[in-house]
Amino acid sequence: MKKIFAGIALTVVALTAAAQEDPIVMRIGGVPVTRSEFEYNYNKNNSEGVIDKKNVEEYAELFVNYKLKVLSALDNRLDTLTSYQKEFRTYRDQLIRPLLVPEGAKEKECKAYYDGMLARLEGKQLLQPAHILIRLPQDATEEQQAIAKAKIDSIHQALKDGADFAELAQTVSQDPGSAARGGMLPWIGPNQVVKEFEDVAYSLEVNEVSEPFLMPFGYDIVKLMGKKDLESYEELHDMIMKYLEGQGLENQLAQQVLDSIASQSNGEKTIEQILDEKTEEFCAKDSELKYLVQEYHDGLLLFEECNSRIWEPAAKDTLALTAYFKKNKKKYAWDEPRYRGMVYYCKDAADVKAVKKLVKKQPTDKWMEIIRETFNKDSIMVRVERRIFKKGDNANVDRMALKVKSAELKPVKGFPHIGVFGKVLKKGPAEWTDVSNQVVSDYQRLKEDEFVAELRKRYTVEIDKEALGTVNNH
Repeated sequence: MKKIFAGIALTVVALTAAAQEDPIVMRIGGVPVTRSEFEYNYNKNNSEGVIDKKNVEEYAELFVNYKLKVLSALDNRLDTLTSYQKEFRTYRDQLIRPLLVPEGAKEKECKAYYDGMLARLEGKQLLQPAHILIRLPQDATEEQQAIAKAKIDSIHQALKDGADFAELAQTVSQDPGSAARGGMLPWIGPNQVVKEFEDVAYSLEVNEVSEPFLMPFGYDIVKLMGKKDLESYEELHDMIMKYLEGQGLENQLAQQVLDSIASQSNGEKTIEQILDEKTEEFCAKDSELKYLVQEYHDGLLLFEECNSRIWEPAAKDTLALTAYFKKNKKKYAWDEPRYRGMVYYCKDAADVKAVKKLVKKQPTDKWMEIIRETFNKDSIMVRVERRIFKKGDNANVDRMALKVKSAELKPVKGFPHIGVFGKVLKKGPAEWTDVSNQVVSDYQRLKEDEFVAELRKRYTVEIDKEALGTVNNH
């Protein structure tokens, strides 16, 4: 009996010690938040470079609001949505799959790639050739072959007479890619080019020029610019590793591990189930990883919840936006006039008046369509920029509409004639659409605040101020 009580006592002591090491700083809707979780989020969002830093108490209120939205999303079962699960797993896998790669596996693949390069050289050196090519179609007639042969022979004679190979390649070679570089080609090894070219290139000494020879796609002359042994593994290591990583090496190695585990389970586990298990395993060992995975999980849920319940409905509710704008009109008052209309650029001077006459009595949202159908149907004759302009947005609007004398007209290349059409708004904005981005953003924020207030009534929030006071201070 004493042993049983001793065991219970030891368990209680262990649990108490663990609680003291990582106490609960708050409960949101009954869900505990440990100090380590709070610290992770607080430190990440108040790191160097963050402009609006918060103290612990200020951040705690923002963190509660964040968690309340996540809790609401979970209660609404948004985590069961296929779209959410797919997106979360994409982010999750970016973190977890690299951790599956065994230590040294990437290095092993890198070395194997280098050994393969060495084997492919078959004991030969690397060559850097330059060439001059005269192309021939595969179905060339005897006459075409004769013409091409005469041309390559004349080029070869010019080289024998002292012509510069690079200058001649730039002038006459019909391989435009290398011609621009004086005929220079990349370094090559065995079996990387057609056999006719390889045989000739490997028969040359450095700076030696070949006789003209026929290849499957034309007559060629080669000059050997250099030869070398393959660099050491240490010299090429970083380049090879970068190349392999660009080819998805890490993901391939991780997939091999996953496939092996799935095979050993005799089909009882899917790849997704294995990744779920590995996520739990890695997160149990690494709290930073645990909270990063949770951050993705919660952040995506919060977005789903706010977007479906607040942001999208608020942005589409034009009646509510109109009412909100009227109620808060002073908040959006301009400190100087704006110009609501368009500045347009014409190829022909006569079109300046024609455009203005055409759109004069038409709704503003029809202007672009009218101009497109009338002036730009077959080719672009008029270019248009339509919006609300403030001083400094466009020099032409400043000069012609807002009457800024110091502004200089700036025509668009190919469209020398400038016109403006619209209305100067001295007191504006007249409608919420004049400042739509700001109004929508402010209204969404209002609805979000109302939503948070509702959540705070729905869920209990308990903050342990004593535990909170130990954040970053233990």
